[in-house]
Amino acid sequence: MDRTIQPLIKPLEHLKLNVPQRITLPNGIPLSVINAGDQEVVRVDILFEGGRWRQNKKLQALFTSRMLREGTTRYSSKEISEKLDYYGAWLELSSSSGYDYVTFYSLNKYFAQVVDIIESIIKEPLFPEKELDIIIDTNIQQFLVNKEKVDFQSQRALFEALYGKNHPCGNPIVEEDYRNISKELLQSYFSQFYNSAGCAIFMAGKITPEMIEKIKESFGTQPFGTSDAKTPMPVYPIELTGEKRIFIDHPDAHQSSVKLGLHIMERNHPDFLKFKVLATLFGGYFGSRLMANIREEKGYTYGISAGIVKYPDSNLLLIAAETDNSYVEPLITEVYNEIDRLHNEMVSAEELSLVKNYMMGELCRNYESPFSLTDAWIFNYTYRLDDDYYDKVLTAIQTTTPEDVQRLARKYLCKDQLKEVIAGKK
Repeated sequence: MDRTIQPLIKPLEHLKLNVPQRITLPNGIPLSVINAGDQEVVRVDILFEGGRWRQNKKLQALFTSRMLREGTTRYSSKEISEKLDYYGAWLELSSSSGYDYVTFYSLNKYFAQVVDIIESIIKEPLFPEKELDIIIDTNIQQFLVNKEKVDFQSQRALFEALYGKNHPCGNPIVEEDYRNISKELLQSYFSQFYNSAGCAIFMAGKITPEMIEKIKESFGTQPFGTSDAKTPMPVYPIELTGEKRIFIDHPDAHQSSVKLGLHIMERNHPDFLKFKVLATLFGGYFGSRLMANIREEKGYTYGISAGIVKYPDSNLLLIAAETDNSYVEPLITEVYNEIDRLHNEMVSAEELSLVKNYMMGELCRNYESPFSLTDAWIFNYTYRLDDDYYDKVLTAIQTTTPEDVQRLARKYLCKDQLKEVIAGKK
């Protein structure tokens, strides 16, 4: 090998992701298995259709998820923690807009023992009031700390401006919402959503037939839960405020948080995948237009980004930065200048090629391990996407032209539709 000669750079022509083995368990739960990797470790994700969109009270889904590990009819919270630690397992409990997730990592040799603990957590939690009170108090203190941060304030105000108070995104959490959480409220949510009817399971790693059989025995033989029907996703009105700019005065702030946002097309729109190329070029990576101008050239901020934020009923383009109070207006002016450039000047083939190579490299890096692969297929499942979705992503990146970038910028980067929120000192 002659190390003085650079290896050939080959373009990425096809993105082949291992399609999971799909099994329907006897009780109807879909099980997806990604058998890959050399390490004796496995990740299991158990999904339930619920989340913030379907809850009856604010924080209901989040606290139900957090309380699952705090005690069951078989194990106390201490026993759960000690046993998982002893077996070298890791448990994550989370909730999103449309799903609740129970995710655990386990060594192969202790898989059966770990699954027994997870089964108890999912099927027979107690929601003990003593532990609940401690968690509520801890979260209130964290909320009160966050409430004083300009980034937190600007985010809440922007989403309220873009969605209105009758939408889950625009109805911000207040301290009283934490105090309204009760054991009964969590039990009600658990009874409605933690059941086999709205469940799906994903396994990734070095999977053996015995592991699949163990999951089947624990979760797939009989229906479980008190409800046997899925709850449909509610439809909420989106109500934009009439204000173009919102200012939140924070007299003690050393920096201002600046956020701009607007609604863009839905995920199934023909322009969506190519718009992701535009968003990346505009502000989606370290070499983006916004970073090059506002950070590198002007020095107004340490970092500025523009990215797509996804929700079940909508997508946003969100531009975010923090800057010295005196640089707020120049920073916003430069954001609009960059939008004008995209409207009026064709992006060069060289710059577009750099963005494409970055995005294709990120695709490869993001889906090279069994656990990142399961993230990809969970994303497909929760957003009801086809198996060839990632091929479509790659094709969209490869075929985006400078003309596409300009057309999409003119069509969707509308300065008059951008809401501006500034939280900081006048």
